[in-house]
Amino acid sequence: MIEGFASLSTFGRRKMTPSACICDNNRHVRTFLCDALEELGYIVRESTEADELSGHLDERPFDLVVIGLSGGGVLANEFLTALTVRHYAGKVLVVGRPDSPMVKAVEELGGTLGLVMLPLLATPYREENLRHILAALPPAEAPPSPPIDVAEALHAGWLELWYQPKIDVRTLVPCGAEALIRIRHPAWGIVPPAYFIPDDGDPNFRGLSEFVVSQAVKHWHYFVEQHGNVEIAINLPVAFLSDPEALPEIYRRLPKHPAFKGMTIEINGTEVIRNLAPVKKIARQLRFHDVGVSIDDLGAEWPSLLENADFPFVELKVDPKFVAGCADNRLKQVICHRILELAGECGARTVAEGIETKADFLAVREMGFDLVQGFLFAKPMSARKFARTMLGRTLTLPA
Repeated sequence: MIEGFASLSTFGRRKMTPSACICDNNRHVRTFLCDALEELGYIVRESTEADELSGHLDERPFDLVVIGLSGGGVLANEFLTALTVRHYAGKVLVVGRPDSPMVKAVEELGGTLGLVMLPLLATPYREENLRHILAALPPAEAPPSPPIDVAEALHAGWLELWYQPKIDVRTLVPCGAEALIRIRHPAWGIVPPAYFIPDDGDPNFRGLSEFVVSQAVKHWHYFVEQHGNVEIAINLPVAFLSDPEALPEIYRRLPKHPAFKGMTIEINGTEVIRNLAPVKKIARQLRFHDVGVSIDDLGAEWPSLLENADFPFVELKVDPKFVAGCADNRLKQVICHRILELAGECGARTVAEGIETKADFLAVREMGFDLVQGFLFAKPMSARKFARTMLGRTLTLPA
């Protein structure tokens, strides 16, 4: 177990993930900046007063301190003074109106105190502007190697579920979300699953799957309070679902709320094909509890699903490698059409994964997909940001 992180500088050959502290007494400002910086890979803390900032600086040296001016110039002055007293050597980013005399005063004071001041982040805020200012600051090294220990992550409470919306191709309304697991490591920031997902035989495998189920249900209640019913899809492996205790445990955890209209479990297409008979049995059992099974990352193996009179699956998701670039690739279009035909015959809805360009979106819409997922509309995001930016909104098609 890692005892602390203030003195650590490497993990394997990787530098520590950059860290930042957001200093502003306006909660909405802090929320926006926190979400934006976390997407850039920063570990983020928040401060509403100078003493709190000083306490954070005693724990670890930040790479970046962001100072908003919601509390006025006096509070900003106190933040800058606290940095100077602690001999802060990182960067300082001021957030405010370009024409504000207060902004110029704060920037001049920072320079006088010997602090390294970045260009102003002008309000109204735009995430692309923040990305441009900070583009050169995060390290370019790959994520942690060797992989992070799952047992440690489970015990320490580092695991999180992030959400990528599923979007109706006709209305552009988010109508559900896929939950994706992440680790928020205290020294290395947000770590993707490729660096910690255990093998089927790992003793932590069941604990990780149970965390996904329980956290998704917890977030479902949160989303209902914010907006209303949201269909959540979670990824679970066949090895877990085949455990005799798994399905009863899932049933026990399902919401008893009157607004609950079901949940989806996504299973990798290759796993489904290799274990078709037991997966179909699992899917039939889950349907009695308003839980549908989706075949995820379905691609060239789709013919194996043909001639199945019993088709208990509610959704087919086409593998991103057959969606990305489909607008200009005839072979990919053919595979998409075949899967769409199969779904139509079986009464399943369809999802095109990996939409990153407007051309591909228009192509899958023309082909007849029901839903889309992809970076063109939204990357995976924290539950808080998903509720704040996606629920109850109609998106616009990027130019």
